[in-house]
Amino acid sequence: MSGEPSFESFWPEYVRAHSQPGTRAIHLAGTLTGWVLLVLAVALRHWWWILAALVISYALAWISHFFVEHNRPATFEHPLWSWWADQKMVALMLMGKMGEEVRRCAAASN
Repeated sequence: MSGEPSFESFWPEYVRAHSQPGTRAIHLAGTLTGWVLLVLAVALRHWWWILAALVISYALAWISHFFVEHNRPATFEHPLWSWWADQKMVALMLMGKMGEEVRRCAAASN
């Protein structure tokens, strides 16, 4: 990252590390599955489901990086920013705006 580390400088790098639609789709499935399991864990008081939510969502994300994107997940270096960026990416995907964000960040790196 250039300059002083911040989420604003991390975000474009995160987006470029998720350039493949397959990577983003797997992240979307993992993140939404994680949120559903978390809500169900609380509602049904099945507390171990919280662990399942974390394991499933991170496993899917890491699989997408290793086998689709062929890069290293940002989780290892910036776990909190990575989690927040994933939430932002999923929100943009659900709004149909993530493709535009990928193009913007790719253009900014050239």
